[in-house]
Amino acid sequence: MPHREVLLNASLNDAGEIRDLFIIGGGINGCGIARDAVGRGYTVALAEMNDLASGTSSASTKLIHGGLRYLEHYEFRLVREALMEREVLWKSAPHIIRPMRFVLPIHKGLRPSWLIRLGLFLYDHIGGRKLLPPTRTLDMRSDPMGEPLKANYRRAFEYSDCWVEDARLVVLNARDAADRGAQIFTRTKVTHVRSEGGIWVVELEDLMTGERSEMRSRMLINAAGPWVDDVIAGALGRNDAQNVRLVRGSHIVVPKIYDDERAYFFQNADGRIFFAIPYENDYTLIGTTDKDHDGQPGKVEIDQEEIEYLCNAASEYFKQPVRPEDIVWTYSGVRSLFDDGASKAQEATRDYVLKVEEGAGAPVLHIFGGKITTFRKLAESALEEIESRLGAKGKAWTETGNLPGGDFATDAYDSEVSSLKGDYPFLEDVLARRLVRLYGTQARAILSDATEIGHLGEHFGADLYEAELRHLACREWAMTGEDVLWRRTKRGLKLSKDQATRVDAFMREEAARVRKRHPVADRLGGEAGAGTS
Repeated sequence: MPHREVLLNASLNDAGEIRDLFIIGGGINGCGIARDAVGRGYTVALAEMNDLASGTSSASTKLIHGGLRYLEHYEFRLVREALMEREVLWKSAPHIIRPMRFVLPIHKGLRPSWLIRLGLFLYDHIGGRKLLPPTRTLDMRSDPMGEPLKANYRRAFEYSDCWVEDARLVVLNARDAADRGAQIFTRTKVTHVRSEGGIWVVELEDLMTGERSEMRSRMLINAAGPWVDDVIAGALGRNDAQNVRLVRGSHIVVPKIYDDERAYFFQNADGRIFFAIPYENDYTLIGTTDKDHDGQPGKVEIDQEEIEYLCNAASEYFKQPVRPEDIVWTYSGVRSLFDDGASKAQEATRDYVLKVEEGAGAPVLHIFGGKITTFRKLAESALEEIESRLGAKGKAWTETGNLPGGDFATDAYDSEVSSLKGDYPFLEDVLARRLVRLYGTQARAILSDATEIGHLGEHFGADLYEAELRHLACREWAMTGEDVLWRRTKRGLKLSKDQATRVDAFMREEAARVRKRHPVADRLGGEAGAGTS
């Protein structure tokens, strides 16, 4: 589609525009930096070669957490920073982030209870906790969380962390960045970069059309996650990049094992830990693994050893064994950890490392490691590096800034659901809750002036309607069924294969329509009237 190249050439070559930052990578780190930077007044463009959050950022355990087990590796700075971020992020996005209580049963022969209690004491007190409730001790013989477990688990600790819709966290950061003026380019690969007179010239290929173009920026941000070394070797033309350790984390989803809103934190005999978490109302999520990944970061899937590991580990605790044939879905991701020489994958640091190079005549900032919970602090650290090279503009602001749809109080989710149902009485409770959970106050942009369910357009199965798909195409860069079903909504768990095929066909057609009618909106992620035909 030629208009995409015309748009790029018109905004760059004709206007001669040079941006402050060009960011490679549309995961949580890249989108978080884009949002922070544009909010301070920098001009920003970002390119992601696939869909937003299509790599590591949508394959997490979905937790905003301090990382209790990181205390064992003496990563106190990381744990404290992560603990402090829990309530900051919760306040910024109470639709996609919610508090969750975790039950840690005492397993004889593993970590002693005094050591766990000491760790939880630190967990409660070093992170400035104000809203989340503290740790307490449970008698598993009387608490409902003891019923699904084997009888030998009689005592447990219960503590607080938060749950997050991880892929939506990425998309909403990108959405907010775009609303503030950043350009977000998906399905766009950076093929090469070169320095000309202290300016980066970034060569791009639109992977949807094959069209090529260039953009210019004063500073380059390499936030490519598992591909960070590939960018250094490929786009930057160097062959000495060996900075990251790729560690695969895999999860399994099975039909609901227990009926409680709390999650389990389990220890395993090999020293690792794993979680069992309520998932999408009808399922239990079990994970994760920690295994060095030797293959390509774009080809990641669970192997039989990991399946057996998670099933056996869960079956050690639950009365009802977890079997491979129970699995309804699996997902895997590769963490790009900074290679600190740790002997075991689970011991490699989860902290982030920022490195600036200026030898090419223009600065480039490489982002290594990091985790969902600390993305905002990573972005602030990146902005310190940016300011020292490009000069300071606006002040730090994201600590008190809401993400789109998150402009309500942390305890007001139920009130928002009631308000939405009051405005749209035809909504069933399950759909109203899901819309508020994913879109918050912006759910009304999807529902618009509908007065009955039929006004939402074609029904694709479960509680997924045409109006939501149009919104995702126009406002959230979604182009395929996978983008919608497995990242932005998780409705793939509910739809049949035929229904999923229909969604994919609709999304591809809708994405083409959006690009044709609104080429600028396509690049900037849509317009306020999204959801209309």
